[in-house]
Amino acid sequence: MFDRIDYSITMSHRIEIVVPSGLEALARAEAQRIAGLRLDPPTASGVIQATMRGSLPALFDLRCATSVFVVRTFAIPRPRALLGDEHLRAVLAMITMVQRLHPAGTFQTLFLSAAGADSSVLQRFKHTLSERLGLAVGAEDGDLLLRLRPSVRSGWDLLVRLTPRPLATRPWRVCNREGALNGPVAHAMALLSRPHPTDRVLNIGCGSGTLLIERLLIGPAVQALGCDTDPAALACAYRNVAAAGLGRNVLLYDWDAQALPLPTASMDVILADLPFGHLVGSHTTNLSLYPALLREAARVTRASGRAVLISHEVRLMERTLAELPVWHCEQQLRVDLGGLYPRIFVLRRRDD
Repeated sequence: MFDRIDYSITMSHRIEIVVPSGLEALARAEAQRIAGLRLDPPTASGVIQATMRGSLPALFDLRCATSVFVVRTFAIPRPRALLGDEHLRAVLAMITMVQRLHPAGTFQTLFLSAAGADSSVLQRFKHTLSERLGLAVGAEDGDLLLRLRPSVRSGWDLLVRLTPRPLATRPWRVCNREGALNGPVAHAMALLSRPHPTDRVLNIGCGSGTLLIERLLIGPAVQALGCDTDPAALACAYRNVAAAGLGRNVLLYDWDAQALPLPTASMDVILADLPFGHLVGSHTTNLSLYPALLREAARVTRASGRAVLISHEVRLMERTLAELPVWHCEQQLRVDLGGLYPRIFVLRRRDD
């Protein structure tokens, strides 16, 4: 772990925290615990506006956030004015401050996201910055991400991402699989399970291990099990679990979620990213899978135990739960996953 050089701690900064739409309440609760961060009243979905009067690297540890930006408004009529000496020096100072929060050489490429980014003015602005900073002009995944937009306060807002990769890009993810659950969403699901050190946790259909890892990074559990019938998924999960430093804490098995070799009432918490019927599975398969899986999950979960499940098959989930009164749905959260809008179902097993 490197020592962060923080040149920002004595200043006040406007901050924009981007979160998956639907998780704003959880993200705000997490952000409120950061010293020096004052949140603005809620406005647009998927965004938290704030003022930071403390160390900016404290924001790097936000787990419900997708990205975090520092924001400055320039009182200018058009972006062309940013090429003037005064404003250009202010932009460079803003970027340099962000660079100094990280070890030298962390940022190699620059990317500008803006309406009209291909215009001659913004092309010149982008290339001027790259020359002054010694960075290559990158593609959409550039290390140094800048956003330019009209400000609601009049003028133009420049946003600089505080980290070279989105916070949602977990460092432990050394193996990825198509359809893998978003890190912030998995973290939110783990929080919704009300984690406790005495938990016995089962992740059904564990895939690449995201839910188990995010749960154990919050705090310990007495037992953490994952199961999947896909050998490639289990191999991927083993790699990610090891990269997260949790190899001794997690046991992974080739188990069918519809017939678990576990004693009745042996688990406290069930976590699952259920097949959406898009990249994984099909709606036809889900018609039989969901009822069988939820019945088996109820069998292995103790009375008053919890299940936190995410699915895009909302009607099927609601119909199945209506037919299985052993589960009480305490909460549903609709989440934006880049054009898909699944729901997180927070369930409690009723007493027999």
